Amino acid sequence: MSLVQASSDTVAPKAADETTGQEPQPAPPPVVLMPGWKKPFYMAASVLLFVTQGLGMNLVNANIYQLQGSFSATAAEVSWLSAAYMAPYASLSIALFKIRTQYGLRRFAEFSIICFVLAAVLNLLVTDLRSAVIVRALSGIAAAPISTLGFLYMLELFPPERKLTTGISMALMCTLFAAPIARIISPSLLDLGGYHALYTLEMGLALLAFAVIYTMPLTAPPRAIVIQRMDILSYLLLAVGFGCLAVALTLGRLYWWFEAPWIGVLLAVAAACLALVVAIELPRENPMLDIRWVLSGPNLRMAGVLLMFRFVSSEQSSTAASFYQQLGLLNDQTTKLYAVVLVASVAGGLFCALLMTTRYVNTAHLISLVLIAAGAYLDSLSTSLTRPEQMYLSQALVSAGAAMFLPPVMASGFKAAMARGMPFIVNFLAIFLFTQSIGSLFGSAMLGTFVTIREKFHSNALVEHILLQDPLVAQRVSQLSAGYGKVITDQTLLNAEGIALLSQQVSREAYTLAYNDTFLAICVASLLGLLVMLVHQAWLRLSTRRDAEPSASTAVQS
Repeated sequence: MSLVQASSDTVAPKAADETTGQEPQPAPPPVVLMPGWKKPFYMAASVLLFVTQGLGMNLVNANIYQLQGSFSATAAEVSWLSAAYMAPYASLSIALFKIRTQYGLRRFAEFSIICFVLAAVLNLLVTDLRSAVIVRALSGIAAAPISTLGFLYMLELFPPERKLTTGISMALMCTLFAAPIARIISPSLLDLGGYHALYTLEMGLALLAFAVIYTMPLTAPPRAIVIQRMDILSYLLLAVGFGCLAVALTLGRLYWWFEAPWIGVLLAVAAACLALVVAIELPRENPMLDIRWVLSGPNLRMAGVLLMFRFVSSEQSSTAASFYQQLGLLNDQTTKLYAVVLVASVAGGLFCALLMTTRYVNTAHLISLVLIAAGAYLDSLSTSLTRPEQMYLSQALVSAGAAMFLPPVMASGFKAAMARGMPFIVNFLAIFLFTQSIGSLFGSAMLGTFVTIREKFHSNALVEHILLQDPLVAQRVSQLSAGYGKVITDQTLLNAEGIALLSQQVSREAYTLAYNDTFLAICVASLLGLLVMLVHQAWLRLSTRRDAEPSASTAVQS
């Protein structure tokens, strides 16, 4: 809306009131556009906030195996750092929306960044794994409002009519930067100072964000009293439910689902807490979550689309990264690959922002799924000799597709929530957060479990054909053990060493085949999702045409 349009809108109500003799209503405030010279600074502030928050989450995920030495722990034990971070982070944005509405955006931003800086400082005081887990949980609490502020700073520089098109697309594109940046910078940081170097960088970025928030204010929306007493109980139950799900999904495949009793306890507690939330919210006149609206047909379809996206986008965020680790590739060997991923994410996000301003918005979903399916299929042709250079194209396709999928879905869902009123934004946030945070963990857990199952299958199939009576197998064992011939003189021990090395090669090949199966499954899931979307779009067009024909015939008869 231009300033001329805004001023004309404020004059019309006054003229109407003079003709009716009624007291004129207060005119809405005119839309004040941001000066052009400020826009690059606000965009840079948004990128800084997204990267600062994202690095806190991804630096640990990118260095699980490297941090084992720092904490003298196993990979499963170090993974508690990720679980502790995600447990509060998964649900906190729902409460933060109401807190921001009731107490004001400025106070919310200032208090949030202070908490984040304190959490970053506490990371530098960690001495063992137990203290690190506690601090990571505090970091998850402090990081949740930072991602919200990143969205607000990006939306600030766009006029109202472009906030839910170009603005939301640019903001969601920025959310993809932190994961590749974390893997690009991690090797140098670990060489400088290990775990503390990682979080010294996070503290430095937090201090920069602190200066940005205090010097670059946001337009504050009107405040309103929206928090009720029962909201506190409902949110606490929801937070416990989401937190238990986050911990179980993060660690379930590492401790294995049926071997650790506490995983079942966490899932049972999550189910009970979420059931209590439903029981509390259903009879309320002004619920925190409108369960009936959340479970309506359009919202369930939207949730299904978002969950499918999180499943197929895990191809890059978890499956491909685990595949590199299985091949023995460290972060310093994949920096160029993740630089390609970063560039492709920017290209995909900018193209999606362009599509969001046209009538071809829905084609973004279709292009996204085609790109992800193509990239996953190329990855399914990998071998144990595959190196990052052979995966530049496939990972670029996946990252570009991931950048294009989410903005149209979020924009349409946000518009539907705003059409129903401000309270329904909380309901939309609940759907979106569940599908993105919990859905992302669910996708990674299911794909990781699938890899483990398929590895056992391929390992058994390969071992069946390895017999020491086979001359080729005996020759291979002899070749592998020859390198130890000068230090091991006992022939029995020498043969055992050769067999151990052969079993390692068999395991590596079995894992390679298992990851290929997983990439192919992601490709098939993407193509099935594409087919469902095409059928849905065709059905909508036929329904629109069928509804238009009776109205046209009625107009002709009249």
